Amino acid sequence: MIANRNDHTMTSSTATAFWITAAGQGELQQETLTPPGPDEVRIVTLYSGISRGTETLVFNGRVPASEHQRMKAPFQAGEFPWPVKYGYTSVGRVIEGPDTLRDRDVFCLYPHQDGYVVPAAAVTPLPEGLPAERAILASNMETAINGVWDAGPQAGERIAVIGAGVVGTLMARLCQQIPGARVTLVDIDPQRAVLAEQLDLAFAVPDELAPDQDLLIHASGSDEGLTTALRAAGMEARLIEMSWYGQKPVTLPLGEAFHSRRLTLRASQVGTIPPAQAARWDFRRRLTLALTLLRDDPALETLIDGESPFTRLPDTMRQLAAAPGALCHRIRY
Repeated sequence: MIANRNDHTMTSSTATAFWITAAGQGELQQETLTPPGPDEVRIVTLYSGISRGTETLVFNGRVPASEHQRMKAPFQAGEFPWPVKYGYTSVGRVIEGPDTLRDRDVFCLYPHQDGYVVPAAAVTPLPEGLPAERAILASNMETAINGVWDAGPQAGERIAVIGAGVVGTLMARLCQQIPGARVTLVDIDPQRAVLAEQLDLAFAVPDELAPDQDLLIHASGSDEGLTTALRAAGMEARLIEMSWYGQKPVTLPLGEAFHSRRLTLRASQVGTIPPAQAARWDFRRRLTLALTLLRDDPALETLIDGESPFTRLPDTMRQLAAAPGALCHRIRY
């Protein structure tokens, strides 16, 4: 029997984990936990978050064979396509471990599981004032920070962020803080205007996006969105591609203004810190920044559009995989 997951005195040697067992199918399985060693911590999970783009591709078995090794999550078990235990947004409480961490809420890049043992170095304490409920956005915020580093927004630029999902909206929110920047959040769903208004962002559907943009950030996961970016780009504009397509082929109109406007199309990927930052930043420093930014911006709660219990995760994943356009979904333990 699993002990109460919110009981800090939990002593059960087992845990329950979510495994993807086939394309579009998952199940909860029991796992044995080993006692933590002197440099390890034991976590009871409070919340986890579902990364909609990547996790949907993994859930549906759409990770290209060429990416099976590069796509591995830090504490992944199993191999792609399945069975695999995958995920990287977990917030929990330390119930065993060093005195400096015991009873603290922490973030860890761990799959969906109600309790686990990891090296103490693998967890990052939440800054004071950051609710555990909001901290599940940390992985998305790290991706957004990395994307902003790659994009290099400048003062006064016209910036369009295409795709009002979690990462796109976070990047728009960060770019909005550049002095004089005029940021527009773009999405095919006109209802995303409500989200933009809540975050004090300008909004446009693709047909309304003004031309001659200086910087375009694409995060819609569709070739139509990237085409919109290409067509709205001004002379010598930069385009940053945040989307990951998995096995999906992408068709682009590169025979139009791509060459005559001397456009730059660059990929951004959170697994590597950009060269300009690499000498001074590591993953821990970047994650600490992400958590601090989340603490300082309570309005970002609006990016979490649903919550469900861990016990229903197999059904929840099936529903989310069939519901394009949703934001971050929180799993409660």
